[in-house]
Amino acid sequence: MRSQTPPTPLQWDIFCRVIDNFGDIGVCWRLSADLAERSQRVRLWVDDASALAWLAPQGHPGVQVRAWGSLPAAHEAPTQVLVEAFGCEIAPEFIAHSAHISSATGEKYLWINLEYLSAEGYVERCHLLPSPVQGGAATGDVKWFFYPGFTPATGGLLREAGLLERQARFDAMAWRRGRHPEAEGACWISLFCYEPAALPALLQQCTRQPTRLLVTPGRATAATRAALQKISEENAAKAPLDKRGQLSISYLPHHPQSTFDEMLWACDLNLVRGEDSLVRALWAGRPLVWHIYPQHDNAHHGKLHAFLEWLQAPPSLRQFHATWNGLDDAPIALPDKATLAQWASCVQAARARLLAQDDLATQLLGFVNEKR
Repeated sequence: MRSQTPPTPLQWDIFCRVIDNFGDIGVCWRLSADLAERSQRVRLWVDDASALAWLAPQGHPGVQVRAWGSLPAAHEAPTQVLVEAFGCEIAPEFIAHSAHISSATGEKYLWINLEYLSAEGYVERCHLLPSPVQGGAATGDVKWFFYPGFTPATGGLLREAGLLERQARFDAMAWRRGRHPEAEGACWISLFCYEPAALPALLQQCTRQPTRLLVTPGRATAATRAALQKISEENAAKAPLDKRGQLSISYLPHHPQSTFDEMLWACDLNLVRGEDSLVRALWAGRPLVWHIYPQHDNAHHGKLHAFLEWLQAPPSLRQFHATWNGLDDAPIALPDKATLAQWASCVQAARARLLAQDDLATQLLGFVNEKR
């Protein structure tokens, strides 16, 4: 693990294009806030900041949110670390501006290409590789590939200071009673997904045992309502969209990242999607199932298998992932308490391996310190 010497405050410019309001911007905000907590100065340049109104309503005094396409004012600090998140292709005007300032002052900036999260083997091979810039105002500069990951040979995962202490103080039972005291004894499941084909069958199973389903807004809510409508049509009967047999459903509003974390800590099973929620579900140490972003060429199949290998997932968890992600059409099997306990042990063992490694922000700061 890296030395814990306090880092020198630097000016970071982090760039994010919003493809999924819950994904790219969620990761970039957590990174920005984490760096700011470590005394770094951060400007987050984003093409659509609307999601931050609910993801991070309080903002952070050390993070300035800027509009994509604008430039720092003449009196503002020049870029010292440039982070291009998820291949977003920073505007040439900003690169030209930074290159001009660098040439005039003689102070070089460090350009980092922060990649997507994967457990595949190429991540370890490509992490920290240089890529010479061969065109534009920054010709001759170097981009550095920085890969988040699950092993010591990668860049690690986002984990802010105090996360585990905050989690240890959290009272899951009190959290549940404060929301649905009538649901004592039920299985609590959070649902953050795309449109899994197995969702109607899973909901059918949930109707047969006491279940409280917490459904996140957006695509998960639309998918749940469509699945319930399909069940109603098959049964030729109308039923409410928040209650079906022993299944009770809470359709959640948009909420801050800290509230999302607490939901993960409180549930018996977390069905998550994307990068940010997967990482937070791992830190939660609760049973989890990852709905990976589907790709037309099925490249996500290999990515999912690589993650499950790293996770050392038991057969039942691998099978649930396969069906949930549409890799097969096997019947979905809602896990019983013994199975959930096995999944929880698996996730907690994986979390312990991750906690033995430096987190993403620590590794970024160490890398920048070495290269400057």
